Amino acid sequence: MNKRFEIRHPEKLKNQTVPMPKKPSWIKVKAPLSEGYKETRKLVKQNNLKTICEEASCPNIGECWSRGHATFLIMGDICTRGCAFCNVKTGMPYKLDMLEPDRIGLSVQKMNLRHVVVTSVDRDDLPDGGAQHYVKTIDAIKKYSPSTTIEILTPDFLKCDDDVIIQILNSEPDVFNHNLETVPSLYPVVRPGARYFNSLRLLSKVKEEKRSIFTKSGIMVGMGETRIEVSQLMDDLRAAEVDFLTIGQYLQPTPKHFPVKEFVTPETFEHYKKLALGKGFLLVSSTPLTRSSFHADDDFQLLKEARRKALHAQKNVNKKRI
Repeated sequence: MNKRFEIRHPEKLKNQTVPMPKKPSWIKVKAPLSEGYKETRKLVKQNNLKTICEEASCPNIGECWSRGHATFLIMGDICTRGCAFCNVKTGMPYKLDMLEPDRIGLSVQKMNLRHVVVTSVDRDDLPDGGAQHYVKTIDAIKKYSPSTTIEILTPDFLKCDDDVIIQILNSEPDVFNHNLETVPSLYPVVRPGARYFNSLRLLSKVKEEKRSIFTKSGIMVGMGETRIEVSQLMDDLRAAEVDFLTIGQYLQPTPKHFPVKEFVTPETFEHYKKLALGKGFLLVSSTPLTRSSFHADDDFQLLKEARRKALHAQKNVNKKRI
């Protein structure tokens, strides 16, 4: 048994070992060799920060870190959930680091980021799921780097009171992202600790409370879902008024994780993009290497422009009706 895996994922030791298939030619990633990558890595280590880029073994880490971009992981690197697809460690997390929000804020300032993405592990051990820690982190970023736009990728707060989300929304992040991850039929085996309709309700509540905040969600494909299921998921997200959808290829982290059922072709990703845009999403990113925070800074600018055009078009429609 691989010792690193044994320590990192004790909850998956009982899982059947599934050979990891060879990746097709269209899935290629940039090797992390550039000076920009090294500088980003140095800053992350010096400031004792965690990133989802490392913890989730993101295939885009070379490209993102080369550009000086990193997705910060708050509240530790140990998750209270054990999702079958995820490479983040599972177990009992440590106490919250009260100095972490300021370290994040200062790092965003030092990196001169125009847009930052902050995510976290699930913290079912905390009464508020870590909502206040999100607030403190957002506030710290605004304090040290007021011109930086902020995107948060949150857990589902499944075991918390409904009002905990209001705390986060009142701190006014620019983008609220929560990933559905997969279609509902796969939740029992892929995301057993979560509930599909709870996640939809969370996204819907953001729009009910703060319509100015962009909402975003993402899924992985290649896990055994059907095209009809993906289409229905899109309809569910639009019913929740989600603005931005990301679709990427699932890549199996280790032989003990959920197996890849299919490498979806670039043509199918393009089909999904056209389908989603036709359903009314303001923006859709759908490629094999798409991930929630990949090119998030550029996408935010596109999202603002898409909203502007949509509002302008609606005004014209209203004028014609009058």
